[in-house]
Amino acid sequence: MRNIMDMRIYEIKAEKLKAMAHPYRFCILKGLAENKCNVSKIQDCLGIPQSTISQHLAKLRAAGLIKGERTGQEICYKVVDEEVIRIINAMGTETGAF
Repeated sequence: MRNIMDMRIYEIKAEKLKAMAHPYRFCILKGLAENKCNVSKIQDCLGIPQSTISQHLAKLRAAGLIKGERTGQEICYKVVDEEVIRIINAMGTETGAF
């Protein structure tokens, strides 16, 4: 029984890593781990279309890694998974955030 439970934990961690395993999504997560921000600010930083950013944010939300908080017409995103923040910090990327 324990092996089945251990495998489920590994499956959950693997799904989390799959969601992170895209250069744009990793960059978005790094920026959001340091600063909450909206799609426009992310777009200014990455220089990719807003629709592409929205697709990446949707994948990160579906994986439970980020959360959006609405303020008026703006949605401000932040990383809500502490393990993701630890992974980002362990990677030691040197580029700045948004």
